[in-house]
Amino acid sequence: MSILTDILVQAVAGALGGKAAGKAQKSENAIGDLISGALGGGLGGQLLSTIIPSLAGAASGGGGFDLGVMLGQAVGGGVTGAVVTMLYNVLKKRFVG
Repeated sequence: MSILTDILVQAVAGALGGKAAGKAQKSENAIGDLISGALGGGLGGQLLSTIIPSLAGAASGGGGFDLGVMLGQAVGGGVTGAVVTMLYNVLKKRFVG
């Protein structure tokens, strides 16, 4: 798998995590939740891959498919996407209203 595939998996999982976080916070900004989740998932997933080297195994592997690594990237992207979306919604309510 390539780095682009890794980022795509993390961004999609982040968007799903952002959507779930938005529903939990009863946010009415679905597009903002998806975008902040995707950005948080993609960037946060890459950050987690540098901190936890076993998550970066898909990019450095021999081009094969490793389901465990992909699931780890999806979970990392989903969690970081949800966290970024929750922070986005809190800051938006605090400063915008």
